[in-house]
Amino acid sequence: MPDKPNRLRLSPETTKSPPNVDGNPVRNELLLALPSRECESILPQLTFIQLRARDVLHESEEPIKFAYFVDSGLMSILSVMDDGKSVEVGLAGREGFIGLPLLVGFRTSPTRAVVQIDGAGFRISAEELTEILRRCPVLEKKLQQYGQIFTIQATQVAACNRLHEVDERLARWLLMSQDRIGSDIIPLTHEFLAHMLGTRRSSVTVAAGLLSRAGLITYNRGHVKIENRDRLEDAACECYEQIQRYTDNWKKETR
Repeated sequence: MPDKPNRLRLSPETTKSPPNVDGNPVRNELLLALPSRECESILPQLTFIQLRARDVLHESEEPIKFAYFVDSGLMSILSVMDDGKSVEVGLAGREGFIGLPLLVGFRTSPTRAVVQIDGAGFRISAEELTEILRRCPVLEKKLQQYGQIFTIQATQVAACNRLHEVDERLARWLLMSQDRIGSDIIPLTHEFLAHMLGTRRSSVTVAAGLLSRAGLITYNRGHVKIENRDRLEDAACECYEQIQRYTDNWKKETR
């Protein structure tokens, strides 16, 4: 079997100390990729903030007050129905940014952004972001490119939720989550995961049982541990490879 391509989950190591905000090192990949002049413009405008599971960063159809450069943890973007039900259409970790509608002049979003796994980020007000982007063309371009990649991800996830079996979707979701948090252990419950995948809890239990019996994951007290990543990739649907290919190509092209 040919070797699988390396996943670009982390920024390349350098000997240079990373920039920091109020003593907190910056790990967000979008910020780390900026030229020094633009870093000097935006970093003083950022506020470091702890992000706790289930915090809502912006609500659907309500004004977006802040944007967030994710530094750690995992954020979910949810499509919300009129009856209050929702399903996940995208994930963001330290490669990403929350507040994409602001880039094109929108003040509200059709989606809800929620913290799924505890982490941290750098917050900027919507007004300050608009002003900063006028002075930071590289940042604006990188955010626009990230927005395109996120749209591709959301489109693929929507198709995945409609066309593929729950165990394949669960494998895809676990791989995407691991890519973003950099850990084999992912804290979640079956109930919460069912909500994310838009299916019944019983279906998630069956799917997790299949992956567990195959030796791909273990589940204990609200935590899933990935035991065999290569085989989990084989168990995932084609959507994971397609999303990852676009993401890897984007990162290579924007280095």
